[in-house]
Amino acid sequence: MTRPITVGVDGSPESRAAVAWAGREAVRRGLPLRIVHAYEWRPADLPVGDDRDAQREWAREAVGEAARTVGERHPGLTVTTDVLETDAVPTLIAEAAGAELLVLGSRGHGAIVGFLLGSVGQQVIADAVRPVVVVRAEDRPESEAAGREIVVGQQGTPDDSAPALRFAFETAAARGAGLTAVRAWSLPPLYAYSPGSLKLLDEAGGLEPYEKKALADALEPWRERFPDVPVTEHVEMGSAGQVLLSVAGRAQLMVVGRRVHRSAVGARIGSVAHAVMHHAHCPVAVVPHS
Repeated sequence: MTRPITVGVDGSPESRAAVAWAGREAVRRGLPLRIVHAYEWRPADLPVGDDRDAQREWAREAVGEAARTVGERHPGLTVTTDVLETDAVPTLIAEAAGAELLVLGSRGHGAIVGFLLGSVGQQVIADAVRPVVVVRAEDRPESEAAGREIVVGQQGTPDDSAPALRFAFETAAARGAGLTAVRAWSLPPLYAYSPGSLKLLDEAGGLEPYEKKALADALEPWRERFPDVPVTEHVEMGSAGQVLLSVAGRAQLMVVGRRVHRSAVGARIGSVAHAVMHHAHCPVAVVPHS
């Protein structure tokens, strides 16, 4: 079964930018586009949504307008739509599970209010089993022009970063773009040193050569699979979020991995994904890994 690219809309400028981005990506990947709006009807004593039929009609019009606009831009694109009167969080998580990727505006109203800073967006990103791409209102097709790269963060072992690297290489190949792979490192605390780790560092020639080798090893299978994608390796001492943001200016898309961190108050997003989503001006893809 062909998975669509699914985009959540709410009528805001951010969601319109998300639809435009998703439409371009669907064309590049040869995939259908699915446009959805999920909402909960609110009782009349709340300041919004006091007319159930009017709210439903508004939702249908918002989805219909998005479909008409993207259809005019991409006449050959298969577009389907759905309006779902149900809780936004589980609906978007379920939509993501059946999609190649889920696309959302970086801020919104209604169904995805407070996407970056509120609980809804955090839950969707933390619990989605497929990649989620967040798009800002100011995103334009020109940002995907030649010379702008796909930037991907590589952390941990090759297995840890494989989903993010796969997504980044596939996207770069579809766009004919170059790729910059970034690995950040810092001095480990004294108690982290052990005879085994010291031996590995000694064999590598020190901390920085060790980190460069770790990045090269993680990239090797993907370079073999995508030989036409030019790759730049960037290894720098510092926090991962800061190092990624230092090269974000030349990115048309940033890709970061996400491991779910759960606490007594529920799921939360890791610090790297959190920093990049808040401060990068380009779209950001958050790719889950175990």
